[in-house]
Amino acid sequence: MIGVLSCSKIDLRGIYGPHFDALAPELDLRLPGEIDRPEDVSFMVTFVPAPDAFTRYPNLRAIYSVGAGIDAIMACPSLPPGVPIHRVEDPDQALQMAGFATFHVLWHHRNMGNLLANQKIAHWERQLTGLSPRAKRIGVLGFGLMGRAVARALVALGYPVASYSRSAPKPPEDGVMHYIDGAFDDFLAQSDILINVLPLTDQTKGLLGTENLAKLPKGAALIHLGRGGQVDETALVEALDRGHLSGASLDVFETEPLPAGHPLWHHPKVFVTPHVASICEPKATVLSIRRNQLQSEPMTA
Repeated sequence: MIGVLSCSKIDLRGIYGPHFDALAPELDLRLPGEIDRPEDVSFMVTFVPAPDAFTRYPNLRAIYSVGAGIDAIMACPSLPPGVPIHRVEDPDQALQMAGFATFHVLWHHRNMGNLLANQKIAHWERQLTGLSPRAKRIGVLGFGLMGRAVARALVALGYPVASYSRSAPKPPEDGVMHYIDGAFDDFLAQSDILINVLPLTDQTKGLLGTENLAKLPKGAALIHLGRGGQVDETALVEALDRGHLSGASLDVFETEPLPAGHPLWHHPKVFVTPHVASICEPKATVLSIRRNQLQSEPMTA
């Protein structure tokens, strides 16, 4: 089985090559310059493909993303129609996301930014009310593998948790109030802390702009872990500046890396992280690709 490693942003061979050699020796993976007969290539491993990445390979039967997101692949102009795209779904990655989201819920709920600022000036000030998890209603926007893990972790801590998805999740998650298509406004209105873990689609692009941010309760916080392009960053800054939102944790951005002069870097109510909420370990990525590829093209004697 011949596959090609093709990505415009990441050194796939450097990161994943040793793991493919050790864990999936039956997969013959090459760089584009090492492909003599493009018609023999049956699958591609990528993350951010170049615009013409797929043009040379007429017999692709599978495309594998090395991450959970596939929006860059879907946007590639040379993407061949009808070829299945597989994303990594690793339980460990979901646990990473759950832990990251939980940290930021506590950051906003317990006013950790204020405590750090007080430490710098040796100011002792205690918050005596509103500390119970029951004081903050959590909204999880998106309820796939990541959203379910996030919701489960926060329910375990005693937070009231609601989710929003296009259809009712199967099975439903114990302790979670599920909102579905048609009840988005109601979902936003009850989300004191909104955690976005949606994929980027035509329907989610620009979803959190001026209108929908205004539907959150006054003083709400946003934890944005989905994809850049879903949040209108200008509208977010405006909502923070006028006091409608109390804070935001942002791990993904319209432009990455976030430009040095961008106002989000220095906004006092914003916690910026460099797209690190959940990163699948290379070994798990390779095993996921191997499992899917052997299922679709079983080895023959």
